[in-house]
Parts: sequence; C-alpha cells; structure tokens
Amino acid sequence: MTTLPPLREVIARHGLSASKALGQNFLFDEQLLDRIAAIPGSLDGKDVLEVGPGPGGLTRALLRAGANVTAIEMDRRCLPALAELAEAFPGKLKVIEGDALKIDPKTLFAGEYHILSNLPYNVGTALFTGWLSGEAWPPQWASLTLMFQEEVARRIVAEPDTSAYGRLAVLAQWRSKAKLAMKVHRSAFTPPPKVMSAIVHVVPREAPEGVSMRVLERVTEGAFGQRRKMLRQSLKGVPGALDALEALGIDAQRRAETLSVAEFVSVAKALTKA
Repeated sequence: MTTLPPLREVIARHGLSASKALGQNFLFDEQLLDRIAAIPGSLDGKDVLEVGPGPGGLTRALLRAGANVTAIEMDRRCLPALAELAEAFPGKLKVIEGDALKIDPKTLFAGEYHILSNLPYNVGTALFTGWLSGEAWPPQWASLTLMFQEEVARRIVAEPDTSAYGRLAVLAQWRSKAKLAMKVHRSAFTPPPKVMSAIVHVVPREAPEGVSMRVLERVTEGAFGQRRKMLRQSLKGVPGALDALEALGIDAQRRAETLSVAEFVSVAKALTKA
C-alpha cells in the first residue's frame, strides 16, 4: 500500500488553512475517514465523485479503498496537495478545478458512479437537492454518502409529525431510501465547527409511476411554505390541489407535517394526470 505523509504535515507544508468562506472543515482522523469510505460497501474498481476534497483526507480513504476518484475542488490552494496524491495513486485520481454547482456529474462518467463527500456546509443542501432532482429515474449515481450539519441530516431522514419533517425529507424519500449512517463529533474537525455533523447514506429505489418531479416540488413548496396553516389554506395557490385532496380522502384541515411521503406523492400523481 502507498505510504503517505500525515495529513497535518501536508497541510503545514502547503500552508493550508480551512476557509470559512468556502465552508471548509478538515478531517484528519484516518480511521474515521476509512469508516466513511466503507459506508457504501466495496468501492474497489468503482467510480466515485468527491466534491470539495480540500487537502485530500477523504480522498486518501477512497483511494485506499480502490476507488477511481474524480474530485471537484474550487480552492486553488488545495490543488498542489491533491496533485501529490494523484502522483501517489497513478491513474486513480482526476482533479477538476471548478464549482460543483455548475458541473453536471453525468458529463464526467460513462456509467454508474457513487458520490461521497464531506460537503462544504454552504452549498451542501443545494448540491444534494440537485442530485435528487430530475425527471429521469433511476439516476446514474448508485449511492450518495454525504456529510452534513446534523440538523440538515435529520431533516433528510425525518418522519412525518416531527419538527424536522419537511420538503427535504419528501424530496429525499419519495424515490430513494435515506438513512443516518454515522454521527461525527465537532471535535473531529479542524477547525471544529459550531455544530455537530452526521453522514447520510442514500440509495435510489424504483420511482412511483405517473408522478412528475416538478409537480411534487410545487405541492411540497406550497404545503410547507405555510406549514403552520391547514392544507386548505397552504395549497389553495396550487391549481387542482384541493380537489385532489378531496378525491383522495385527505382531510384539508390537516397540516403539511402530518402527511406521509406516500400521501404527498399521491397528490402529485393526481395533479400530474390532470
């Protein structure tokens, strides 16, 4: 196995420090990083996308696991450290300088790939919802293993009738399975963030037939946009929604957080057909 210098040594040599503006927090614990890389199962010989690798802590773990890694990094300061890592694992690491929000992963891979990332806090939710969106399903990615602030992670896996349940939970769960895979204490990072973190693991499942993603988004946006109000009020701006509730036997006096993912999907399906 390739012997690498300690991450702290690499960071010191390149004069790197985590950028608050870029939402960076570095992980140095090699055992923890190996555990994260193991969450999706064997990655030996598989294609992996990593966003925001920074100095390459998780990247190392992915490469040790045998993955073929494509990493997108917009912090030019980190590129020399990543270049050294690419030299240590010939042909296994491709680094792209750029903004992940502006790059379509489907253009980077010919076939199936996994996404693993300690996501920058300031763009994590936007990237996640982008990967979940799109009418075509199943997606090209086989799994998402992503680090979020724990509060965001809990919103992704939340169940109905809980304070964390909202649009993000419906979006994540209507055609995929999401679970909280691991909590990560703030002390594991340098510098330590103010909040705890957690890793969410998502795998796609068969999408409900006859449901438009765009329609579901409109329904959840209306319902949760005024979550304290009854559905008869919050959904009155969505054409046909109140009629759909009546046809489906869903009480319009309920509030958004009481509806299951399946109920939201049934409303969207009715509106998609309309």
